[in-house]
Amino acid sequence: MGKIKVTQVKSAINRTGRQKLTLKALGLGKINRTVEHEATPQILGMVKRVEHLVRIEK
Repeated sequence: MGKIKVTQVKSAINRTGRQKLTLKALGLGKINRTVEHEATPQILGMVKRVEHLVRIEK
């Protein structure tokens, strides 16, 4: 599988606890922080949960 870059573009303030924990599990937590992950089904599912807070690049 390929790699994806995930960048947080919106704040986690006033988000549900589940969304905050998902961002933390992805290695995010501050705006403009970027991490690179393998595009596994687990990671893609986590990104789908917080897609309104992040930007995804292939």
